[in-house]
Amino acid sequence: MDRHFKVRENRLRRVAERRGLRLEKSRRRDPNAIGFGGYMLVDTCRNFLVLGGGAFGYSATLDDVESYLDGDEASLPAATPPSRDASAGH
Repeated sequence: MDRHFKVRENRLRRVAERRGLRLEKSRRRDPNAIGFGGYMLVDTCRNFLVLGGGAFGYSATLDDVESYLDGDEASLPAATPPSRDASAGH
């Protein structure tokens, strides 16, 4: 990973933290795995997924995260809420 990329990631992590969000990076180590190198933004108060939960977890790129934090949400794909199993009940 080049230095510029890591600096950008850390800057976005700080911006997200100031807005009450947590930037999470996929922990997958296999470059061929789904979600490898992807990101998610999570609302820390509600533990609610804000960005990066498309068809699979950690589906946002660093560019997506930057666009969201800069307020350019219109350029991002629509968020798909996770499905809930009806039989899970309380």
